[in-house]
Amino acid sequence: MTSDLRRFVGVVDDDPAVVDAVQFLLELAGHPVVGYPSAIAFLDAPPPLPACLILDQHMPEMTGLVLAERLRDAGQTIPVLLMTGSPSPAIAARAAELGIERVLEKPPVEADLLDFIAAHLPAA
Repeated sequence: MTSDLRRFVGVVDDDPAVVDAVQFLLELAGHPVVGYPSAIAFLDAPPPLPACLILDQHMPEMTGLVLAERLRDAGQTIPVLLMTGSPSPAIAARAAELGIERVLEKPPVEADLLDFIAAHLPAA
């Protein structure tokens, strides 16, 4: 039953338009989505945790990389895709160290998002 509770995608981005756009795309593909307006809001949310996460890198209070690091430090192995409007070798290197599976430049290619989600959360 626990696996049923985790059958959603978490999207963490401080830009509501990005959360809405990603949520719309993923829901059209049959994936339930929960959006969070910040890393803090995600950390404060009650369980369950999502099956996989799409994180924005550049957010106030806490970046996507810092959120991923906190999750890893807590023993969470949630698959993560990181989106950034300012890609750099340093971001890519740190993402790799944290086991982040994909780093995409904003705006992401829809097929790349859907491929990541399909690998971790088959459509219902």
